[in-house]
Amino acid sequence: MTQPATVPAGVVTVRVVNAGALTHEVIVLPLSAGQTAGERAIGSDGRVSEAGSLGEASRTCGSGAGDGIASGAAAWTTVTLRPGRYELLCNVPGHYAAGMYAELDVTR
Repeated sequence: MTQPATVPAGVVTVRVVNAGALTHEVIVLPLSAGQTAGERAIGSDGRVSEAGSLGEASRTCGSGAGDGIASGAAAWTTVTLRPGRYELLCNVPGHYAAGMYAELDVTR
């Protein structure tokens, strides 16, 4: 298991480059106490609930929500994070179940 990335609390820009062949996205969701990255319930549509999302990078060559990040392109979102644990995940159908998630720890 890899160690979670750590950033200080405050304004954080999550910038991602899609180095894969498929379209992807990154959603920022808080992790509740005792919850581990990769444990969210997956719906029949192959996606997890985005309720409580703090931000999304899914606009090819732009910031915020869109139709996904095309192969070879970058996207970003800027969010204000309080100390705690967060999950960064790809919510394209089937991608979360395939392991496309990571934990982000935010310190004081």
